[in-house]
Amino acid sequence: MVAKDYPVYLLIKRASGRGDEPQEPSSKRVKPLSRVTSLASLIPPVKAAPLKRIGQTLQRSISFRSDCRPENTAPRPWGRQIAPSITKRRDSKLWSETFDLGLGHMLSSEEIKRQEAIFELSQGEQDLIEDLTLAKKAYRDPMLKLSIMSEHELNQIFGTLDSLIPLHEDLLSRLREARKQDGSTDHVGHILVDWLPCLETYNGYCSNQVAAKALLDHKKQDHRVHDFLQRCLESPFSRKLDLWSFLDIPRSRLVKYPLLLREILKHTPNEHPDRQHLHQAMNMIQSIVADINTQTGESECRYYKERLLYLESGQRDLLIDSSRILSCHGELKNNRGVKLHVFLFQDVLVVTRAITQNEQLCYQLHQQPIPVRDLEWEDLQDGEIRLGGSIRGAFSNSERTKNFFRVAFRSGGQLQMHCFQARDAFNKQQWLNCIRQAKEALGSTESDPQTAARCSDCSADASAECPQMDLTDLTLTPVKT
Repeated sequence: MVAKDYPVYLLIKRASGRGDEPQEPSSKRVKPLSRVTSLASLIPPVKAAPLKRIGQTLQRSISFRSDCRPENTAPRPWGRQIAPSITKRRDSKLWSETFDLGLGHMLSSEEIKRQEAIFELSQGEQDLIEDLTLAKKAYRDPMLKLSIMSEHELNQIFGTLDSLIPLHEDLLSRLREARKQDGSTDHVGHILVDWLPCLETYNGYCSNQVAAKALLDHKKQDHRVHDFLQRCLESPFSRKLDLWSFLDIPRSRLVKYPLLLREILKHTPNEHPDRQHLHQAMNMIQSIVADINTQTGESECRYYKERLLYLESGQRDLLIDSSRILSCHGELKNNRGVKLHVFLFQDVLVVTRAITQNEQLCYQLHQQPIPVRDLEWEDLQDGEIRLGGSIRGAFSNSERTKNFFRVAFRSGGQLQMHCFQARDAFNKQQWLNCIRQAKEALGSTESDPQTAARCSDCSADASAECPQMDLTDLTLTPVKT
């Protein structure tokens, strides 16, 4: 969602201080209280709950920086308790606050919106550089110097973050050079066309994120790591963001470029000489993000396939080995309340239990994999399923439960059936949509080999939009794990 207008918020401050000693009346005139013309610098960083699905991440206005909400802070089990500190907030300003009316000329409303969009692009680059530098200097370097983590572990978690900083410093420098003395910018399209190919560097960084997040979560169990990260979280410089929030900022910035360019293009007149270059830049960023999206999805799929544990050789399935797309995955419960971790690959549904082996989270197959081709599914109405064998059901007023759906398939005359309970109605609908799309994709692939051939080039779901068409996310899992 892109902001079309720029509302002006007014905040009136009230003086409330009183001294302990009586004060003599003053004949001086009281100066009127100042007014703040923007609320952007007063609101704390927020983050909408991620759906982990293509096209769902970028739903916030481009006029405000979208940061991540901190995790709930638990009492520190080690060391002394640190008193709450004042959170350092990032200042936010509009282009109109920097425009010099004395040097410039009167601008139309549409041109002002265009300048605001260009300024948002430049300001976002500066914010990104500050955040990446902070991640390196406040987290990586101290943990290495204090031997809290090994250099190898830090390289795995931070990936190629160091190489991203010079790229964005280069773009910021070019955008500043293109800015005129009055603060306005005429052309940015040619700058973007020349710079955007550098974003191919993001391939390695984004593909490493799944493994990096898993290692970071594991290392948090070490009390030294946990204590260090907690102290950073409570420090003003963090803005109440945890380490992973900083490490995920590059991916968030990458998928935001299409929206930023679209907003600039929207307010660029048809006769403007910059429009042709902006169209070219738009096509380039879409192609780049689509390629990174595909490689990131394949990397995620490989990561989870490598962590599947088979109790017997008969559970191995060629459909799992050949899968390149992980449509969705996450925790579900069966009708006995047992937690299961379910994976829906492009051609097969795999039901597992999460276990820890050699200090690594793995997924042990719970049942025989179910081919999507043979899978049947049913949306169960609330109250249609009872909790089988549960004490909770025996003593509650109602044994009926909510948010269940059923999957089944028949093999060799035997019927395998699973009743899954989702976290809530929305989560349940996400699962049903993914299952439906997987079956539709398989059906259209079998009926139209040419469609399959086209989508195999970009690993796209044959029934869904090709990633080259919808480029607003890099993750492929609609169910939060």
